[in-house]
Amino acid sequence: MTDTRGAGKLREKLLFQRRAIIDDGMGNEQSGEWETKFTAAAELIPLKGGEPVMAARLSGTQPYIIRIRSCTAAREVTPAWRAVDARNPARLFNITAAVDPDNKNAWIDVMATQGVAT
Repeated sequence: MTDTRGAGKLREKLLFQRRAIIDDGMGNEQSGEWETKFTAAAELIPLKGGEPVMAARLSGTQPYIIRIRSCTAAREVTPAWRAVDARNPARLFNITAAVDPDNKNAWIDVMATQGVAT
């Protein structure tokens, strides 16, 4: 089977963000605003979407695999992060998992869902 990964397919530019941890002044930590930790060229691979019914309303969700090159920052991505399209900031991706698909530290496949709250 031919490996279809390559830099030519990385056509999207995504900002990977996580919430800042701030001190509330009383010694407690709380979540702050979203901070961009790194930017990466990415390939968006759409998967079969769904329309779950939540609170008696139909909501469309679209799952994606976001494929990016592996780097130190990319290996830190967890489900607490989100990805934002740099060209269209209204397009948000809620990250559900991040894996190294071939255990060679060359690529990171990030499972994400568009159309859900982040």
